[in-house]
Amino acid sequence: MTRYLLTPVAAAATALALLIPSAQAETNFGQVAMHVAYMLQNHHYSKQDFDDKVSGEMLHNYLNMLDFKHIFFTEQDVAGFKDKYETTLDDHVLMRNISPAIEIYDIYKERVKERVDFLKKALDSNKFTFDSKRTIEIKRDKAPWPKDKAAQDKLWLDIIEDNLLAERIADETRARDEKKKAEKAAAKKAAGTAEAKTDAPATPEADKVQAPQKPNEDAPKVAAKTDAKKGKDDKDLTPKERVLKDYTRLLESIEENDTKDVVNFFLSSLATAYDPHTEYMSTDEADNFKIHMQHQLVGIGALLGQKDDGAEIQGIVVGGPADKQGELKLNDRIIAVAQGDDEFVDVKYLKLQKIVDMIRGEEKSTVRIKIVPADDPSGNKIISIVRDKVPLKEKLANAELLVTPPDLGKTLKVGWINLSNFYADMDNGTVSTSADVERLLRRLMKEKIDGLVLDLRDNGGGSLDEAIKLTGLFIPAGPVVQAKDWRGSITWRDCENEKPVYDGPMIVLTNKASASASEILAAALQDYRRALIVGDKSSFGKGTVQTILPVERYMPFFSDKKGAGDLKVTIQKFYRIAGGSTQLKGVEADVPLPSIRDVLDIGESSAENPLPYDTIPPRKYPLFRKDPFPIEEINARVKSRLATNPEFQNVVEESKRLKDKIDRNTVTLNLQEREKERLDTEARRDKQNEERAQRAKEVAERIKDAGFKTYHLTLDNVDKPDLVPESAFTKEMNSGMRTASKDDENSSDGAKFPYGIEPVKLETIHILRDLLELDHKPTTAAKTGDKAQDTTKPQAQ
Repeated sequence: MTRYLLTPVAAAATALALLIPSAQAETNFGQVAMHVAYMLQNHHYSKQDFDDKVSGEMLHNYLNMLDFKHIFFTEQDVAGFKDKYETTLDDHVLMRNISPAIEIYDIYKERVKERVDFLKKALDSNKFTFDSKRTIEIKRDKAPWPKDKAAQDKLWLDIIEDNLLAERIADETRARDEKKKAEKAAAKKAAGTAEAKTDAPATPEADKVQAPQKPNEDAPKVAAKTDAKKGKDDKDLTPKERVLKDYTRLLESIEENDTKDVVNFFLSSLATAYDPHTEYMSTDEADNFKIHMQHQLVGIGALLGQKDDGAEIQGIVVGGPADKQGELKLNDRIIAVAQGDDEFVDVKYLKLQKIVDMIRGEEKSTVRIKIVPADDPSGNKIISIVRDKVPLKEKLANAELLVTPPDLGKTLKVGWINLSNFYADMDNGTVSTSADVERLLRRLMKEKIDGLVLDLRDNGGGSLDEAIKLTGLFIPAGPVVQAKDWRGSITWRDCENEKPVYDGPMIVLTNKASASASEILAAALQDYRRALIVGDKSSFGKGTVQTILPVERYMPFFSDKKGAGDLKVTIQKFYRIAGGSTQLKGVEADVPLPSIRDVLDIGESSAENPLPYDTIPPRKYPLFRKDPFPIEEINARVKSRLATNPEFQNVVEESKRLKDKIDRNTVTLNLQEREKERLDTEARRDKQNEERAQRAKEVAERIKDAGFKTYHLTLDNVDKPDLVPESAFTKEMNSGMRTASKDDENSSDGAKFPYGIEPVKLETIHILRDLLELDHKPTTAAKTGDKAQDTTKPQAQ
């Protein structure tokens, strides 16, 4: 059975201890490359031949992937690559020859080494005064490469000065922050001493250039993260030492990449020459993708973060293998890994993904880990853990029941469902977004909610089947989405529920990062007049469908296929049932709210080489309600509220500043000017926080304890008789993971919002109230057998 994917636009993931053994080194990557090329030209929606045009685009992508800031290669380098390979990469790949990829990468590696050597000399011999009137470009992805070494040296002196300046300002900012914390702690202590006669003392306040990467395509983000923070001792280094350390790390990571990594970059550059969402996935990335879709892995159940000389345990899955074994603790540092009774392999200074690969293995197999215990940095310890299945709960659907306070008007019970992606088990179908959401939804209905908000903010997509099934929870049986293949053949998919599970008032909340499957659901509910769309001006604009093709399936029977990887290839474009596409345009909000994202380069329109927007004929479908939503009246109310809402006015003003900065695309190298900009920004944000704190205080004094009552629902507690109130809900309940505390995680510097509800969420609740008040006619589903209305005229796009 073919599985169709409407996957998130996200960075390729690093991970936990996962599942499948690493690919063997003897894999013939030249053969893999040839088959990927044939697969692309035969299966991609465009049916584009792998020709000289694609060869040039592939070279362009590869050079930009390696040197995305255009600071390591020179124009001379790039001209040489173009002369040699711009129209011949296709020939090399089809001849199973990947030597151009290795050759270019080796030159790139040499150029990075030359720049690091230049940096070392410059730090020793140059005096950086930070008093010039020069500026440096912020984004250089569209800038020309330096003409020659002399021009490159000049550019790099500016880069070094900018890095040093940033570190110096960071030191000064850190010093100011520590002073503020000390003053706050002293004030708090004094207040606690004064109150000690009648109350308990106050609780002390908690302390508060990259290697080449694949583009931000549809590869998944898994629950594991790399800790991008610098080591704890970095703050004790001088700015020069920190800058040198950063670039030394960069060079080490580049030198560590092997042929498999280079081929991954190279074939990813080929895939994205066809469109932004077609992607070659190495075996590691394919494993991570499955984990992302299934929200389950086989491993030890630990969240790993990169440290200077290894990997640190930053989280332990509750009930997972490591948790049950009991010896592995948060902040322990892994220094060596062994499979079963094999010899230990030192993992110091390896990339996080390399360490993860070594911890991978089959279910019920044993991995031995040598650690430096967090509570005994001078010693080490060996721990044996049997790998097993580990559920990843953090990204599963969850919900809230919010009961509004009396001072906002008639009390409302609002159901709020949070959905970060459309997950599914791509193998046996035991994991289902729609089934999980239905459980949450039925419990919310049992609590007699007045309205529902489906929060799809930052939901990048996932399973097409699950998006269709989920739509069917809210509309009667009917078409949900149309699709067109390369032949121009149009098909459509229906939801099959005879009647919706929930037919009450509904809002879908989206933002610019809501993509793909999210857009299918939002567009269908908008076209049916089933839900009001609220949020950023439009969603992401990804209107394409991908499927996963294992490369090994196309390789000769006797060849080594273990390292072949997968190709995620665009095979269709999808369309709204009203006929329009979401490609490039996205789903436009019925009620737009101010957002910083509206001025950022986010969305399909900002990607390179996107497929075009087009339309197809609409289908007939039964409108959920006869009359349109009272959108004009609702927007008038929203406009009136936002005009007097400081939170949204701040967003509007910050958006203008950010837009000016983006358009200017330069930053000064003058310390005084830079420091003034930083102090102005800090002062403005401090003022905003102080004003927010004052508003929150005024609201708290006015309503006393009569604020929002919030209850949290997870898949673990949804069927329990008692709801879990916010005061008793912990992060661990939602994520299923104990995590190591971060210096800034518990910081209370940022004042709470009034009512304890962030502005977009609070305004969405106001909009739901507006809808209930303005919508006098009952909102009920069309009964079975009702005649479908003629909707052949295009609906709102």
